Amino acid sequence: MMQVFHNKSRVIITSNKRLSPYLQEEVTALGYTIVRSFQTGVELNITLSECIKLNLNLRCASQILYALKSFKANTPDELYNELVGMEWEELIDFSGYFSVTSNVDNPTISTPLFANLKVKDAIVDRIKDKKGIRPNSGSDVNKAVVHLYWKDSEADIFIDTSGETLAKHGYRKIPGKAPMLEALASGVIYATKWDRKSPFVNPMCGSGTLAIEAALIATNRSPGLYRMNYGFMHIIGYDEEVFFAERRILKDQVVKNVDLKIVASDISADAVEVSQRNAKTAGVDGLIDFQVCDFSETQVPQGNGGAVVFNPEYGERLGVHSKLELTYKAMGDFMKKECKGYFGYIFTGNPDLAKKIGLRADKKIEFYNGKLDCRLLEYELYDGSRRTDTRASED
Repeated sequence: MMQVFHNKSRVIITSNKRLSPYLQEEVTALGYTIVRSFQTGVELNITLSECIKLNLNLRCASQILYALKSFKANTPDELYNELVGMEWEELIDFSGYFSVTSNVDNPTISTPLFANLKVKDAIVDRIKDKKGIRPNSGSDVNKAVVHLYWKDSEADIFIDTSGETLAKHGYRKIPGKAPMLEALASGVIYATKWDRKSPFVNPMCGSGTLAIEAALIATNRSPGLYRMNYGFMHIIGYDEEVFFAERRILKDQVVKNVDLKIVASDISADAVEVSQRNAKTAGVDGLIDFQVCDFSETQVPQGNGGAVVFNPEYGERLGVHSKLELTYKAMGDFMKKECKGYFGYIFTGNPDLAKKIGLRADKKIEFYNGKLDCRLLEYELYDGSRRTDTRASED
Protein backbone atom coordinates (compact mmCIF):
# COMPACT_ATOMS: atom_id res chain seq x y z
CA MET A 1 0.00 0.00 0.00
CA MET A 2 1.35 3.43 -0.90
CA GLN A 3 1.10 5.39 2.36
CA VAL A 4 2.39 8.62 0.85
CA PHE A 5 0.87 10.89 3.48
CA HIS A 6 2.81 9.07 6.24
CA ASN A 7 5.92 7.76 4.47
CA LYS A 8 8.99 9.93 4.13
CA SER A 9 10.40 10.41 0.66
CA ARG A 10 12.59 12.76 -1.31
CA VAL A 11 10.76 16.07 -1.77
CA ILE A 12 11.95 18.67 -4.25
CA ILE A 13 10.78 22.26 -3.80
CA THR A 14 11.41 24.22 -7.00
CA SER A 15 11.84 27.95 -7.39
CA ASN A 16 12.77 30.33 -10.18
CA LYS A 17 16.50 30.76 -10.73
CA ARG A 18 18.18 32.93 -8.08
CA LEU A 19 15.23 32.70 -5.68
CA SER A 20 16.73 29.56 -4.11
CA PRO A 21 18.65 31.40 -1.30
CA TYR A 22 15.41 33.07 -0.13
CA LEU A 23 13.48 29.80 -0.45
CA GLN A 24 16.13 28.11 1.75
CA GLU A 25 15.62 30.77 4.44
CA GLU A 26 11.85 30.27 4.34
CA VAL A 27 12.05 26.47 4.54
CA THR A 28 14.54 26.58 7.44
CA ALA A 29 12.43 29.17 9.29
CA LEU A 30 9.47 26.74 9.12
CA GLY A 31 11.61 24.16 10.96
CA TYR A 32 12.50 21.81 8.10
CA THR A 33 15.94 20.33 7.49
CA ILE A 34 17.33 20.84 3.98
CA VAL A 35 19.13 17.79 2.59
CA ARG A 36 20.50 19.57 -0.47
CA SER A 37 20.09 22.95 -2.11
CA PHE A 38 20.68 23.80 -5.77
CA GLN A 39 20.20 26.63 -8.23
CA THR A 40 16.46 26.16 -8.70
CA GLY A 41 15.35 24.75 -5.38
CA VAL A 42 15.93 22.54 -2.36
CA GLU A 43 15.55 18.88 -1.43
CA LEU A 44 14.00 17.58 1.80
CA ASN A 45 13.13 14.14 3.18
CA ILE A 46 9.54 14.38 4.50
CA THR A 47 6.03 12.91 4.23
CA LEU A 48 3.29 14.16 1.92
CA SER A 49 1.44 15.43 5.02
CA GLU A 50 4.42 17.62 5.86
CA CYS A 51 4.22 19.12 2.35
CA ILE A 52 0.86 20.68 3.28
CA LYS A 53 2.39 23.25 5.67
CA LEU A 54 5.04 24.15 3.06
CA ASN A 55 2.44 24.67 0.33
CA LEU A 56 0.51 27.08 2.55
CA ASN A 57 3.51 29.08 3.81
CA LEU A 58 6.15 29.43 1.11
CA ARG A 59 6.30 32.69 -0.85
CA CYS A 60 9.31 32.01 -3.10
CA ALA A 61 8.49 28.45 -4.19
CA SER A 62 7.01 27.24 -7.49
CA GLN A 63 6.13 23.54 -6.99
CA ILE A 64 6.53 20.98 -4.20
CA LEU A 65 7.23 17.54 -5.67
CA TYR A 66 6.98 14.31 -3.65
CA ALA A 67 9.07 11.48 -5.18
CA LEU A 68 7.33 8.16 -5.81
CA LYS A 69 10.04 6.28 -7.69
CA SER A 70 13.41 6.66 -9.43
CA PHE A 71 14.32 4.29 -12.26
CA LYS A 72 16.26 3.86 -15.48
CA ALA A 73 14.50 4.31 -18.82
CA ASN A 74 16.09 4.83 -22.22
CA THR A 75 12.97 4.76 -24.39
CA PRO A 76 9.28 5.73 -24.10
CA ASP A 77 8.37 2.01 -23.94
CA GLU A 78 10.73 1.42 -21.00
CA LEU A 79 9.19 4.44 -19.29
CA TYR A 80 5.68 3.03 -19.84
CA ASN A 81 6.64 -0.42 -18.56
CA GLU A 82 8.09 0.98 -15.32
CA LEU A 83 5.06 3.18 -14.67
CA VAL A 84 2.33 0.68 -15.52
CA GLY A 85 3.72 -1.56 -12.75
CA MET A 86 3.12 1.11 -10.06
CA GLU A 87 0.05 1.06 -7.76
CA TRP A 88 -1.64 4.15 -9.22
CA GLU A 89 -5.06 2.89 -8.11
CA GLU A 90 -3.97 3.62 -4.51
CA LEU A 91 -3.08 7.22 -5.33
CA ILE A 92 -5.57 8.47 -7.91
CA ASP A 93 -9.31 7.93 -7.62
CA PHE A 94 -10.64 6.09 -10.68
CA SER A 95 -13.60 8.46 -10.74
CA GLY A 96 -11.25 11.45 -10.54
CA TYR A 97 -9.14 13.53 -12.89
CA PHE A 98 -5.39 13.90 -13.21
CA SER A 99 -2.86 15.70 -15.39
CA VAL A 100 0.81 15.12 -16.21
CA THR A 101 3.62 17.68 -16.36
CA SER A 102 7.24 16.98 -17.21
CA ASN A 103 10.79 18.19 -17.50
CA VAL A 104 12.35 15.96 -20.18
CA ASP A 105 15.79 15.87 -21.77
CA ASN A 106 16.04 12.53 -23.53
CA PRO A 107 17.32 11.81 -27.06
CA THR A 108 14.24 9.73 -27.97
CA ILE A 109 11.78 12.53 -27.11
CA SER A 110 11.31 15.46 -29.45
CA THR A 111 8.31 16.94 -27.61
CA PRO A 112 7.56 16.65 -23.86
CA LEU A 113 3.90 16.16 -24.77
CA PHE A 114 4.80 12.69 -26.05
CA ALA A 115 6.45 11.81 -22.72
CA ASN A 116 3.37 13.15 -20.89
CA LEU A 117 1.15 10.95 -23.06
CA LYS A 118 3.21 7.84 -22.19
CA VAL A 119 2.88 8.60 -18.46
CA LYS A 120 -0.84 9.21 -18.83
CA ASP A 121 -1.35 5.97 -20.77
CA ALA A 122 0.50 3.94 -18.14
CA ILE A 123 -1.58 5.41 -15.29
CA VAL A 124 -4.90 5.04 -17.13
CA ASP A 125 -4.13 1.47 -18.25
CA ARG A 126 -3.10 0.45 -14.72
CA ILE A 127 -6.21 1.91 -13.06
CA LYS A 128 -8.52 0.47 -15.74
CA ASP A 129 -6.90 -2.94 -15.25
CA LYS A 130 -7.39 -2.82 -11.46
CA LYS A 131 -10.70 -0.94 -11.16
CA GLY A 132 -12.39 -1.47 -14.52
CA ILE A 133 -12.85 2.29 -15.05
CA ARG A 134 -10.63 4.83 -16.80
CA PRO A 135 -9.97 8.06 -14.87
CA ASN A 136 -10.23 11.29 -16.84
CA SER A 137 -7.11 13.23 -17.69
CA GLY A 138 -6.18 16.45 -19.44
CA SER A 139 -4.00 19.51 -19.16
CA ASP A 140 -5.73 21.31 -16.24
CA VAL A 141 -3.52 21.23 -13.13
CA ASN A 142 -6.37 21.84 -10.67
CA LYS A 143 -6.76 18.20 -9.52
CA ALA A 144 -4.17 15.41 -9.08
CA VAL A 145 -0.90 16.20 -10.88
CA VAL A 146 1.88 13.72 -11.70
CA HIS A 147 5.31 15.10 -12.66
CA LEU A 148 7.99 13.31 -14.68
CA TYR A 149 11.65 14.34 -14.54
CA TRP A 150 13.59 12.44 -17.21
CA LYS A 151 17.18 13.23 -18.13
CA ASP A 152 19.04 10.82 -20.43
CA SER A 153 18.33 7.41 -18.87
CA GLU A 154 17.50 8.66 -15.33
CA ALA A 155 13.79 9.05 -14.61
CA ASP A 156 11.95 10.23 -11.49
CA ILE A 157 8.20 10.25 -11.06
CA PHE A 158 6.59 12.61 -8.52
CA ILE A 159 3.26 13.72 -7.15
CA ASP A 160 3.09 17.48 -7.64
CA THR A 161 1.57 18.39 -4.27
CA SER A 162 1.01 22.01 -5.36
CA GLY A 163 -0.85 21.76 -8.65
CA GLU A 164 -1.16 25.39 -9.76
CA THR A 165 2.16 27.15 -9.19
CA LEU A 166 2.88 28.59 -5.74
CA ALA A 167 4.73 31.50 -7.39
CA LYS A 168 1.38 33.28 -7.83
CA HIS A 169 -0.15 34.20 -4.49
CA GLY A 170 -3.78 34.29 -5.43
CA TYR A 171 -4.77 37.90 -4.70
CA ARG A 172 -3.83 39.41 -8.03
CA LYS A 173 -7.07 39.18 -9.98
CA ILE A 174 -5.98 42.01 -12.29
CA PRO A 175 -2.32 41.76 -13.26
CA GLY A 176 -1.71 45.12 -14.96
CA LYS A 177 0.95 45.40 -17.65
CA ALA A 178 4.30 43.59 -17.28
CA PRO A 179 3.72 42.68 -13.63
CA MET A 180 6.43 41.22 -11.39
CA LEU A 181 5.62 37.64 -10.34
CA GLU A 182 4.63 37.49 -6.67
CA ALA A 183 7.38 34.97 -5.77
CA LEU A 184 9.98 37.29 -7.32
CA ALA A 185 8.54 40.31 -5.48
CA SER A 186 8.86 38.37 -2.19
CA GLY A 187 12.47 37.47 -3.00
CA VAL A 188 13.26 41.10 -3.82
CA ILE A 189 11.81 42.25 -0.49
CA TYR A 190 13.73 39.52 1.40
CA ALA A 191 16.92 40.75 -0.32
CA THR A 192 16.48 44.32 0.95
CA LYS A 193 17.54 45.62 4.36
CA TRP A 194 13.94 46.61 5.17
CA ASP A 195 13.15 45.75 8.81
CA ARG A 196 9.36 45.36 8.25
CA LYS A 197 8.62 48.11 10.76
CA SER A 198 10.02 51.23 9.07
CA PRO A 199 8.28 52.81 6.05
CA PHE A 200 8.25 50.98 2.72
CA VAL A 201 7.87 53.21 -0.34
CA ASN A 202 7.13 51.85 -3.84
CA PRO A 203 7.01 54.59 -6.47
CA MET A 204 5.91 53.48 -10.02
CA CYS A 205 3.93 50.74 -8.28
CA GLY A 206 2.21 49.37 -11.40
CA SER A 207 -0.25 46.69 -10.27
CA GLY A 208 1.03 47.03 -6.71
CA THR A 209 2.73 43.65 -6.26
CA LEU A 210 5.79 44.94 -4.34
CA ALA A 211 3.75 47.10 -1.96
CA ILE A 212 1.20 44.31 -1.37
CA GLU A 213 3.89 41.67 -0.77
CA ALA A 214 5.59 44.06 1.67
CA ALA A 215 2.30 44.41 3.58
CA LEU A 216 1.74 40.63 3.56
CA ILE A 217 5.27 39.91 4.81
CA ALA A 218 5.15 42.58 7.52
CA THR A 219 1.80 41.30 8.85
CA ASN A 220 2.73 37.62 8.48
CA ARG A 221 -0.09 36.83 6.06
CA SER A 222 0.83 33.61 4.24
CA PRO A 223 -0.15 32.79 0.62
CA GLY A 224 -2.23 29.83 1.88
CA LEU A 225 -4.85 32.28 3.16
CA TYR A 226 -5.79 33.09 -0.45
CA ARG A 227 -6.07 29.60 -1.83
CA MET A 228 -8.34 26.60 -1.24
CA ASN A 229 -7.17 24.09 -3.85
CA TYR A 230 -3.87 22.22 -4.06
CA GLY A 231 -2.64 19.06 -5.78
CA PHE A 232 -2.32 17.13 -2.48
CA MET A 233 -6.10 17.37 -1.94
CA HIS A 234 -6.75 15.04 -4.87
CA ILE A 235 -4.55 12.14 -3.72
CA ILE A 236 -6.18 9.14 -2.01
CA GLY A 237 -5.56 9.29 1.75
CA TYR A 238 -5.77 13.09 2.02
CA ASP A 239 -7.05 14.17 5.43
CA GLU A 240 -8.66 17.60 5.18
CA GLU A 241 -8.34 18.04 8.96
CA VAL A 242 -4.56 18.45 8.53
CA PHE A 243 -5.17 21.20 5.96
CA PHE A 244 -7.73 23.05 8.08
CA ALA A 245 -5.51 22.80 11.18
CA GLU A 246 -2.62 24.37 9.22
CA ARG A 247 -4.96 27.04 7.87
CA ARG A 248 -6.12 27.96 11.39
CA ILE A 249 -2.46 28.46 12.34
CA LEU A 250 -2.07 30.84 9.37
CA LYS A 251 -5.08 32.87 10.52
CA ASP A 252 -3.85 33.00 14.12
CA GLN A 253 -0.36 34.20 13.22
CA VAL A 254 -1.53 37.27 11.25
CA VAL A 255 -0.25 40.38 13.03
CA LYS A 256 -3.34 42.54 13.44
CA ASN A 257 -2.66 46.04 14.71
CA VAL A 258 0.50 47.15 12.97
CA ASP A 259 1.81 50.66 12.97
CA LEU A 260 3.24 50.52 9.48
CA LYS A 261 3.60 53.03 6.66
CA ILE A 262 3.57 51.59 3.14
CA VAL A 263 3.32 54.00 0.23
CA ALA A 264 2.52 53.02 -3.38
CA SER A 265 2.41 55.68 -6.09
CA ASP A 266 1.96 55.68 -9.85
CA ILE A 267 1.36 58.38 -12.45
CA SER A 268 -1.42 56.22 -13.93
CA ALA A 269 -4.73 56.44 -12.09
CA ASP A 270 -5.71 53.11 -13.73
CA ALA A 271 -2.60 51.40 -12.31
CA VAL A 272 -3.37 52.75 -8.83
CA GLU A 273 -6.97 51.54 -9.10
CA VAL A 274 -5.76 48.05 -10.09
CA SER A 275 -3.29 48.11 -7.14
CA GLN A 276 -6.05 49.10 -4.74
CA ARG A 277 -8.32 46.30 -5.94
CA ASN A 278 -5.51 43.73 -5.65
CA ALA A 279 -4.64 45.03 -2.17
CA LYS A 280 -8.31 44.74 -1.15
CA THR A 281 -8.40 41.11 -2.30
CA ALA A 282 -5.28 40.51 -0.20
CA GLY A 283 -6.89 42.25 2.79
CA VAL A 284 -4.12 44.84 3.11
CA ASP A 285 -5.65 47.88 1.36
CA GLY A 286 -5.95 49.63 4.74
CA LEU A 287 -2.18 49.36 5.26
CA ILE A 288 -1.14 51.04 2.01
CA ASP A 289 -1.26 54.75 1.22
CA PHE A 290 -1.97 54.93 -2.53
CA GLN A 291 -0.98 58.10 -4.38
CA VAL A 292 -1.66 59.07 -8.00
CA CYS A 293 1.35 61.19 -8.98
CA ASP A 294 4.64 61.27 -10.84
CA PHE A 295 7.16 59.25 -8.82
CA SER A 296 9.11 62.43 -8.05
CA GLU A 297 6.04 63.80 -6.21
CA THR A 298 5.66 60.72 -3.97
CA GLN A 299 5.16 61.72 -0.32
CA VAL A 300 7.98 59.93 1.52
CA PRO A 301 7.51 59.48 5.29
CA GLN A 302 10.41 61.03 7.21
CA GLY A 303 12.68 58.90 9.34
CA ASN A 304 15.61 56.54 9.12
CA GLY A 305 15.69 52.86 8.24
CA GLY A 306 12.92 52.77 5.63
CA ALA A 307 13.21 51.27 2.15
CA VAL A 308 12.29 52.80 -1.19
CA VAL A 309 11.99 50.24 -4.00
CA PHE A 310 11.65 51.01 -7.71
CA ASN A 311 10.81 48.48 -10.41
CA PRO A 312 10.97 50.78 -13.45
CA GLU A 313 10.66 49.85 -17.10
CA TYR A 314 13.98 48.69 -18.44
CA GLY A 315 13.34 48.30 -22.14
CA GLU A 316 13.91 44.73 -23.39
CA ARG A 317 16.73 45.75 -25.72
CA LEU A 318 19.98 47.20 -24.46
CA GLY A 319 21.14 50.44 -25.98
CA VAL A 320 19.95 54.02 -26.12
CA HIS A 321 16.62 54.93 -24.54
CA SER A 322 16.78 58.69 -24.19
CA LYS A 323 13.41 58.96 -22.34
CA LEU A 324 14.25 56.12 -19.97
CA GLU A 325 17.74 57.57 -19.41
CA LEU A 326 16.12 60.74 -18.06
CA THR A 327 13.79 58.66 -15.88
CA TYR A 328 16.70 56.72 -14.36
CA LYS A 329 18.61 59.93 -13.66
CA ALA A 330 15.48 61.40 -12.05
CA MET A 331 15.12 58.30 -9.84
CA GLY A 332 18.67 58.82 -8.58
CA ASP A 333 17.93 62.51 -7.88
CA PHE A 334 14.69 61.64 -6.09
CA MET A 335 16.38 59.11 -3.82
CA LYS A 336 19.22 61.54 -3.01
CA LYS A 337 16.90 64.43 -2.17
CA GLU A 338 13.72 62.88 -0.76
CA CYS A 339 14.82 59.58 0.79
CA LYS A 340 17.61 60.54 3.17
CA GLY A 341 18.14 57.92 5.85
CA TYR A 342 16.49 55.24 3.71
CA PHE A 343 17.89 52.26 1.85
CA GLY A 344 17.19 52.75 -1.86
CA TYR A 345 16.63 49.93 -4.36
CA ILE A 346 16.22 49.85 -8.11
CA PHE A 347 15.35 46.56 -9.85
CA THR A 348 16.46 46.61 -13.48
CA GLY A 349 17.44 44.37 -16.37
CA ASN A 350 19.34 47.09 -18.20
CA PRO A 351 22.91 47.81 -17.04
CA ASP A 352 23.27 50.71 -19.52
CA LEU A 353 20.33 52.51 -17.94
CA ALA A 354 21.57 51.69 -14.44
CA LYS A 355 24.64 53.84 -15.16
CA LYS A 356 22.36 56.87 -15.54
CA ILE A 357 21.13 56.69 -11.92
CA GLY A 358 24.12 58.75 -10.86
CA LEU A 359 24.67 56.97 -7.54
CA ARG A 360 27.19 54.28 -6.72
CA ALA A 361 25.46 51.00 -5.80
CA ASP A 362 26.61 49.50 -2.49
CA LYS A 363 25.38 46.09 -3.64
CA LYS A 364 24.20 44.46 -6.87
CA ILE A 365 21.96 41.49 -6.06
CA GLU A 366 21.33 39.04 -8.91
CA PHE A 367 17.83 37.98 -9.97
CA TYR A 368 16.05 36.75 -13.06
CA ASN A 369 12.75 38.21 -14.21
CA GLY A 370 11.56 35.43 -16.49
CA LYS A 371 14.62 34.78 -18.66
CA LEU A 372 15.96 38.30 -18.25
CA ASP A 373 19.16 38.73 -16.23
CA CYS A 374 18.39 41.46 -13.65
CA ARG A 375 19.98 43.28 -10.73
CA LEU A 376 18.57 44.75 -7.56
CA LEU A 377 20.83 47.76 -6.96
CA GLU A 378 21.16 48.83 -3.34
CA TYR A 379 22.00 52.37 -2.22
CA GLU A 380 22.54 53.55 1.32
CA LEU A 381 21.03 57.05 1.28
CA TYR A 382 22.86 58.82 4.07
CA ASP A 383 21.03 61.37 6.15
CA GLY A 384 23.04 64.59 6.16
CA SER A 385 26.53 64.93 4.76
CA ARG A 386 28.08 61.53 5.53
CA ARG A 387 30.95 60.82 3.17
CA THR A 388 28.94 59.64 0.18
CA ASP A 389 31.46 60.20 -2.60
CA THR A 390 34.79 59.54 -0.92
CA ARG A 391 34.33 55.87 -0.13
CA ALA A 392 36.95 53.54 -1.57
CA SER A 393 35.97 51.80 -4.75
CA GLU A 394 34.50 48.36 -4.08
CA ASP A 395 33.24 47.31 -7.50
